[in-house]
Amino acid sequence: MQRKRVAILISGRGSNMAALISAAADPDYPAEIALVVSNRPDAAGLARAKAARIATLVIDHKTFGKDREAFERALDAELASHRIDIVCLAGFMRLFTPWFVTRWRERMINIHPALLPAFKGLDTHERALAAGVKVHGASVHFVVPEMDSGPIIVQSAVPVRDDDTPDTLAARVLVAEHRIYPLALRWLAENRLSVVDGRCNVAGAGDRAEMLISPSP
Repeated sequence: MQRKRVAILISGRGSNMAALISAAADPDYPAEIALVVSNRPDAAGLARAKAARIATLVIDHKTFGKDREAFERALDAELASHRIDIVCLAGFMRLFTPWFVTRWRERMINIHPALLPAFKGLDTHERALAAGVKVHGASVHFVVPEMDSGPIIVQSAVPVRDDDTPDTLAARVLVAEHRIYPLALRWLAENRLSVVDGRCNVAGAGDRAEMLISPSP
């Protein structure tokens, strides 16, 4: 089996990065984590990646000023030099231009702490509690130019408790994130995903675009 080479992009602690690294430690997993890139030199996840003996790289977006595409061209060049097949965003706090997204179309995925299309953007747990929803969760989706709007690959539901705070809800959602991100990457690396009319289908899982994993406790 030819394992797909994956780059993980981070800006912070890299919690979901660690989940992907752990999954890829299994030799039967169809992807290997070949590179971790941060746009912030002080990102805590860099040390975690180095401890796992994974190549790391810092491309500080601040050195490019307001030229977003120059930053992305530097990033793209590094991805090419490392022969990367798939890009996973794991707390990467930058929005890409259409140029970069198009180059990595259906080869770049992101995880979002909400059941998309609800609660796009930041502060999802606070907003979910304020809205009074009874079910929250996490989604893995393909990246498109519009923020948090790409075809959904997999979701996991998390019940909202009456006594939840943003922190307690976030902790349970994070468990769900760590379950579904390695699954989504596996499907992509196995070439099981296809996008038709803006919806993602998983081969061997029927034609459901938004796979809903059983609720986390």
